[in-house]
Amino acid sequence: MAASARLQKELEIKSKQALATTKDPLERLRAACLARGAQGIKGLSILFKIMDDDKNRKLSLEEFQKGVEDGSIDYEEFLRKLRPPINNFRLDLIAKAFAKLDKNHDGQITVEDLRGVYIVKNHPKYVNGEWSEDQVLRHFLDCFDYGKHKDGIVTRDEFVDYYSGVSASIDNDMYFDLMMRNSWKI
Repeated sequence: MAASARLQKELEIKSKQALATTKDPLERLRAACLARGAQGIKGLSILFKIMDDDKNRKLSLEEFQKGVEDGSIDYEEFLRKLRPPINNFRLDLIAKAFAKLDKNHDGQITVEDLRGVYIVKNHPKYVNGEWSEDQVLRHFLDCFDYGKHKDGIVTRDEFVDYYSGVSASIDNDMYFDLMMRNSWKI
């Protein structure tokens, strides 16, 4: 069995065990999603987007039949709350990656910080002349910004939030470590 398939199976087994033993509703929902595999939470996100008839990124009480107390729910916020807490080992790796990108150490990553760190020469839209270097770098930064807050500046909190989402689908610390070290050469 390939390593990723084995890790996926371990995640599913661990989540099913947690589902059988926990009483906390949020923990039960988290375990139910993760028991469906690493894409379980992502699948819930897709389901929310399908249910969002008016595309306002919130589910009304009508759209969300089971109901919520305040009448609507922002599904990005909901998914952030659903994520399991990230441990200090992973937070340290995320901090190292952020520090590598934040060349001027001002607590945020901009296009200028990325120059020389993220090489655009092989990006398809750069190669075919459709995008400039700045456009490729800005598109890269937009991956870390979420919602309507895409301003071309990625704060430490946004970077941690992004990798908390990635972390939620990786059950093994060593696999997360390998992924971060290979991605950022840290």
